[in-house]
Amino acid sequence: MEPYFRADQIFTELTPDALNDLALQLFRFQFDKLKIYGDYCHYLGVDPKHVVRVEQIPFIPISFFTSHKIITDGLDELLVFMSSGTTGMTRSLHYVHNPDWYIKSFTKGFNHFYGSPDQYCLLGLLPSYLEQGNSSLVYMVDQLMQQGGHPQSGFFLHDFDKLLSVLKHCQENAQKTMLIGVSYALLDFVEKHPLRFNDLIVVETGGMKGRRKEMVREELHSLLSGGFGVDNIHSEYGMTELLSQAYSAREGKFATPPWMKVLIRDINDPRGFLENGRSGGINVIDLANVYSCAFIATQDIGKINKDGSFEVLGRYDNSDIRGCNLMIG
Repeated sequence: MEPYFRADQIFTELTPDALNDLALQLFRFQFDKLKIYGDYCHYLGVDPKHVVRVEQIPFIPISFFTSHKIITDGLDELLVFMSSGTTGMTRSLHYVHNPDWYIKSFTKGFNHFYGSPDQYCLLGLLPSYLEQGNSSLVYMVDQLMQQGGHPQSGFFLHDFDKLLSVLKHCQENAQKTMLIGVSYALLDFVEKHPLRFNDLIVVETGGMKGRRKEMVREELHSLLSGGFGVDNIHSEYGMTELLSQAYSAREGKFATPPWMKVLIRDINDPRGFLENGRSGGINVIDLANVYSCAFIATQDIGKINKDGSFEVLGRYDNSDIRGCNLMIG
């Protein structure tokens, strides 16, 4: 199949209008070339000829990734990512036709928010993701470590003593350092090894994974900032079904890269959208998802702030408890 979209079209400093134009083009492509999505649009009575605004594009429920193989018709997958989850939980599968799109997306996204990976010693504290395997988050962090090339970058499964040693070495040598971790493991670490490393960037990916009680973001970030001796805790908003990530540098206020957009849907009218400041379901447009589906209705609840940032406030009742965004706050 000839490529309908080029990476340099998408992974660039798109204006909001350019993103909307590309989203409409991608909608028509996926309507035609992704049968399950076309069928879903037909079920809703949507005629692509009448879709002229982003808000008119149908968003598939994220649960489709647990029940359907979502990949452009006629293409094969080169990677399959699986969501994290507790025992017995149905896990989402994301079939990735072109891994290079994912690498470009998370690399340019990281550069957009933090600069080049080669500035950092990158440390990963992601035990549950490593143990379950096929994690898009582990793949991303591993690739960023390889791009950065720092000799002490690496993953730490349960070896907190070694992680502490590396952190102290980086601090003593004024090495720019980023620690990316799942919430429960970061808490476990600082309970055993509290430190004061004010220049450390701590990025929590959310989720207690059934290992500890859930807590509001403010409480989690307060414990972590005190335990690491930092002023702010950063957060990453990503999930198996997406190939792009949003980041927050403080207070859980997330920003997206230029090729990703968040809309807030009305819980009582899934085809309707809410103005800034009102809470509803989070819908995501991820233009990196060219060969799966770029229009996803998540099970997260959030709101968009006046400054354009968004916050994650919780999850729908009775939804699967999984992914990178389990906190209520």
